[in-house]
Amino acid sequence: MLKSTLFFKIAALLGCMLIMLLPVQQLLDVVKERERYQNQVIDQVSSIHSRAQRIMAPVIVVPYTRNIIVELRNGEHQEAQQNGLRYILPDTLNVSGNPQVEARKVGLYQTQVYQGKLRFDAQFKNVSLTDLQQDKHVTLGRPYLAVYLSDARGIRYISPLKLDDADIGFEPGTLGNGRVQGIHAPVSPALLEKESFSAGFDLQLSGSRSLEVVPLGRSTEMNLSSNWPHPSFLGDFLPDERNVTAQGFDAKWRSTWFANNINDRFTDDADKLPFTSVPTFLVNLMEPVDHYQLTERSVKYAVLFIGLTFVAFFLFEMLTSLRVHPIQYLLVGAALSVFYLILLAFSERIGFRYAYLLAAVACCVLIGIYLSAVLRGWLRGIGFGAGLLTLYGVLYMLLQSTDNALMLGTALLFAILAAIMLLTRRIDWYQIAQGKGAQPAAEGAPEDERFRLWK
Repeated sequence: MLKSTLFFKIAALLGCMLIMLLPVQQLLDVVKERERYQNQVIDQVSSIHSRAQRIMAPVIVVPYTRNIIVELRNGEHQEAQQNGLRYILPDTLNVSGNPQVEARKVGLYQTQVYQGKLRFDAQFKNVSLTDLQQDKHVTLGRPYLAVYLSDARGIRYISPLKLDDADIGFEPGTLGNGRVQGIHAPVSPALLEKESFSAGFDLQLSGSRSLEVVPLGRSTEMNLSSNWPHPSFLGDFLPDERNVTAQGFDAKWRSTWFANNINDRFTDDADKLPFTSVPTFLVNLMEPVDHYQLTERSVKYAVLFIGLTFVAFFLFEMLTSLRVHPIQYLLVGAALSVFYLILLAFSERIGFRYAYLLAAVACCVLIGIYLSAVLRGWLRGIGFGAGLLTLYGVLYMLLQSTDNALMLGTALLFAILAAIMLLTRRIDWYQIAQGKGAQPAAEGAPEDERFRLWK
């Protein structure tokens, strides 16, 4: 068995495939390294510009102090003060905006930032502080309206707060919540005694990566329009309506306390503002899949491409009298690996689509010319090159169609397996194992003749 021609050929084929795994792994490392550089650039731009924005506004905050009696270790009692914050959420909240996305480039790397106006209109109804006002141990402070942000550096402009008919200027900081960035405006205590009142303001905001708005109102509605054609609607609520075109998108969200239960998350505790643990309306304003992710996904198919090419060579040897040396296997495998390096290098400059076309044509032409000599015929070399180009076309469709990638990949593998089985269905592998060549037996040959080596 060890002297079998077929055994040595298969062993050499497997050895070549194992050798080709080394450059494939190195290619993956190079792609991940370049992607890390890009992420560093994104973080650098975000740190200079402003980061992803989460907005929670408007919230009316009523600070208060409660006098309590504390028992000391020695059994004595001492009077102390306990600070708290009462949060009042709007009954209805309407948010509208038009964040415009633009590219920021640092060297070869690019990221997206956005800037635009957001309009907040809220209605407060039946504000009740009866429990605090009737407690003789409680002293109420001056209420204020707060706007909480994840990165206050993104505030480019904010209009005066309009409370009913009064205009009130905002001040920096969130007073009782030093852990959260934002701004505030004082509110008259007499205003809270009214049956209802309105609050509205315009916020010119910049950010990067994503925009989140917390649906604070008992009933909340948000409308966004943008020039970004690749939005990703994540968060806890999908838009009820959306329209995405090549020129941008329009989206509308709606939510109520029945769906999000936000009102129960705001407790009278100055240190536990639920800024990061509440549901949000969220839209991602970055490239959904950049060229590094596409290149990494394509490299993962490298083993399949190399394996199919080697199998094609093996079948060619079995069906003809020509022989392909293991060195020739490795040279073709190296050309297939260089495809991914060309793709990575040029996609940083001319984009993934054109880099993919350039790399596929260049490698297929090179392999076709080389195989014309190895296989002793231009038609054979061109045939192999055309077959590889077709496979690259199928791979491109797999990379672009994330929803149908599994179905297309399964269909491709089935078609390849079917072709291999049909081409080899009449080969007598026992003759090949003895080095007698691939001479398929006639279909009507007697059983003892077709399977004589088995007996």
